Amino acid sequence: MDTFQRPWHEHYPPEVPTTLEYDEKPLHDYLEASAQAYGEKKALYFMGKELTYQQIYKESRLLASYLQEKGLNKGDRVSIMLPNCPQSVIAYYAILMAGGIVVQTNPLYMERELEYQMKDSGTKMIICLDILYPKAANVKPNTPLEHIIVTGIKDYLPFPKNRLYPFVQKRQYQVLVKPEQSSDTHIWKNILKTSSGNVTPVKVNPKEDLALLQYTGGTTGFPKGVMLTHYNLVVNTQMAKRWLYKCEEGKEVVLAILPFFHVYGMTSVMNLSVMMGNKMVLMPKFDAEEVLKVIEKQRPTLFPGAPTIYIALLNHPDLEKYDLSSIEACISGSAPLPVEVQENFERITNGKLVEGYGLTETSPTTHSNLIWGRRVSGSVGIPWPDTDAKIYRMEADEEAEIGEIGEIVVKGPQVMKGYWNKPEETAQVLSEDGWFRTGDMGRMDEEGYFYVVDRKKDMIIAGGYNIYPREVEEVLYEHSEIQEAVIVGVPDPYRGETVKAFIVKKQGSEITEEELDEYCRQNIASYKVPRIYEFRRELPKTAVGKILRRTLVEEEKRKLEGKESIQ
Repeated sequence: MDTFQRPWHEHYPPEVPTTLEYDEKPLHDYLEASAQAYGEKKALYFMGKELTYQQIYKESRLLASYLQEKGLNKGDRVSIMLPNCPQSVIAYYAILMAGGIVVQTNPLYMERELEYQMKDSGTKMIICLDILYPKAANVKPNTPLEHIIVTGIKDYLPFPKNRLYPFVQKRQYQVLVKPEQSSDTHIWKNILKTSSGNVTPVKVNPKEDLALLQYTGGTTGFPKGVMLTHYNLVVNTQMAKRWLYKCEEGKEVVLAILPFFHVYGMTSVMNLSVMMGNKMVLMPKFDAEEVLKVIEKQRPTLFPGAPTIYIALLNHPDLEKYDLSSIEACISGSAPLPVEVQENFERITNGKLVEGYGLTETSPTTHSNLIWGRRVSGSVGIPWPDTDAKIYRMEADEEAEIGEIGEIVVKGPQVMKGYWNKPEETAQVLSEDGWFRTGDMGRMDEEGYFYVVDRKKDMIIAGGYNIYPREVEEVLYEHSEIQEAVIVGVPDPYRGETVKAFIVKKQGSEITEEELDEYCRQNIASYKVPRIYEFRRELPKTAVGKILRRTLVEEEKRKLEGKESIQ
């Protein structure tokens, strides 16, 4: 008998069942289904160019057939090293059709990072932008890579943008790359012209066969390949579809700023859009003014994002000039959503912005606030259907009391199969009965709403006190002159660690360290107040907009080591 308590089920609206029936079929089947149901409907918009679902399906088959002709077998890994563009969608589904496993690769990777990922994953082929071709070619001799497929942004631009783009690219990147077709280098446009499109069907066991190797950020060591099956990704996408129960199939327009090489963008934008037959508005990089223009012209209804994206838009000097009223729902992930940002964004758009929670290892979403129901500010919400969660005490292998801070552990059909070729690391976080230790510190209230306090590794211990950076950051974000803030622990000879704040001021602000110190002392306990402030023009971030706290910690360590060596 299941005696596990799930108080969050009481808050589910009638439209969201507590348990769902999931399709046990390959992820790529949804593209074929949408091509049949919405063939001539626009699937995506990209810098003036539009493609239908039938076109995307046809080109995915052409590429899948070519991959098989070049020796791709079931289970072989293929890397996609692309920003959000039509090729990133086509390549993803083509690899799955051909029986391969997608390895998403950040286009910003340097050669050392790319070489590590290609070796660790055993990737056989890579699909990359022309400007990234030199990196791929340089690492190829030291990795299992056999083939490089090259495409360019211009390949899907309308006339005359396609003719002008190479000149823009040369000015932007000071490079103009023109790879030639050879036995191991393949040109995207040539593939679509010469491929037969005859794909040999590959039998897929959705619950066992991998669709994706998604590498973790590597902020605490070497990145690990997270093994996600077709079923993991299908169920998380179907959970998202039910959570967004007011959204209509074939009618929504989704703003695709979140990169598809990040699992959040992949699931909440690409896979969900394809499953529902929605139109995606693809943006290869984030530019606040360009985003505002695109929202006004393309009228997106759904806008999954990250706090830094919403913050940048809210602080744009011309924000009031643009009409953002088409936006109906946004789920924010990847970092804590400050309450002030949530309220201001909803005021501007009249849409709903709620915070969610998830990890690469969970495909990614496990929790979210209700978009059209009860939500709790400061909370990441309640577990999704068929998802269990609880708080574990750090010092003992037992469940914590209501309201007590401990480690968040989760269980559900979206939890990964494990880490690629790392059984020991897998065993450390994934129990035999399916509970996954997230490494995040949090608490649960009596109603089943969860609160993320911080990463276990980010907790600051100063003078014997436990300090959670998020708590201090929330206070700083409430200050009217602060645009962004991040808290880190830095070494201190007396307290062990002390609290340092990195601040990005709003345009025109002249706030001082002394004023911030006084403000913090009025709002939080003295031991949590930052002892050091550093003002910066910008903060280091991942491609999805998550502030790289560990980068700042490493900077502080290097400064300290430099001082010690001088002494």
